Amino acid sequence: MKMRVSAVQYHLHTISSVEEFAAQVEHYVKVAQEFEADFVLFPELFTTQLMSIGDENGKALPIEALPSFTEKYRDLFQGLAQQTGMHLIGGTHITAEGDKLFNTAFLFYPDGRIGEQKKLHITPTEVKEWGMGAGDSLQVFDTDKGRIAILVCYDVEFPEIVRMARARGADVLFAPSCTDDRHGFHRVRYTCHARTIENQIYVVTTGTVGALPTVDFMRANFGQAAVITPNDVPFPPKGVLVEGEINGDMVVTADLDLSLLAVVRERGSVTTWRDRRTDLYTDWS
Repeated sequence: MKMRVSAVQYHLHTISSVEEFAAQVEHYVKVAQEFEADFVLFPELFTTQLMSIGDENGKALPIEALPSFTEKYRDLFQGLAQQTGMHLIGGTHITAEGDKLFNTAFLFYPDGRIGEQKKLHITPTEVKEWGMGAGDSLQVFDTDKGRIAILVCYDVEFPEIVRMARARGADVLFAPSCTDDRHGFHRVRYTCHARTIENQIYVVTTGTVGALPTVDFMRANFGQAAVITPNDVPFPPKGVLVEGEINGDMVVTADLDLSLLAVVRERGSVTTWRDRRTDLYTDWS
C-alpha cells in the first residue's frame, strides 16, 4: 500500500474577511491536488488568522471568538475534501464545549465524514494565556489508504501516547505544529524523528510560517514541513523523505510505502517495535 502526502507551510498574514481565508486554503488544497496527494496536512492553530480580521474598531478578535467560525471552517474543508477526493487534515481549530476551549484537529474524509482529535497535552502558554482544556482520549482513524493517528505539536513530545497509537495499528502519524522560535521547532522536530525510530512508523509534520502582527502569541512563527521515516536501510540515511525551506510559503509532497514498514519491523537493522519489553512496560493499547 502506498500513500502520497502533502504538507502545507501555511503563511500567516493579516486578512480582512473569511472569504480571504477560504481562498488561501483553497489555493493550498489545489496545489496538493495537482500533485495527486491522498492526504493534505495543514498546521496547528492556522485558523488564528481569522482573529486578524478584527472587530469594528480594528482590534484583533480574542481567542474566544474563534469557535464562532467553526461551522464555516468545517463546511470549507468538508466541501474541498469531497470535491478533490483527498483526505484533508485541517490543522487545528479552536472549538468550545460549554465554557472550555479546546485545540482540535480535524480529519475530513472524501466521503464527507469528519473525524476529530483534541490536543491531549497542553503547553503552559495555552493554559495560562488561553485557558485551553485538554482532550481525554486518543483516536485512530481508518482510511482506505491505511490507519493513521493525529497528534498535535506538544503531544508528539510524549512517547507513551505514540506507542498507544502504534499499538492500535497506526502506521502514519500526522503532527500539525505551531512554534514561534528555533527552540520550539527543534523540540517538535527532534521528537518526531525519535517517534519514527521507536515505533517504525512514518511521521508527517508541518508548521505555520509568517506573522500575525495584531494577534497576541501569533506574532512570531518558525516552521518547516517534513516527511520523516525510520532510520534504516530502505529509507534515506537521515530519515527525511522531503522537507520544505524553513519559513517558506510552500507545499511539500512525498510518497509513503507502507510495505517497507513491515519489512523493517520484521528484519530491519534494529527491530525496535518487536523488541519492546512489554513485560517491563506497557503500550496501554
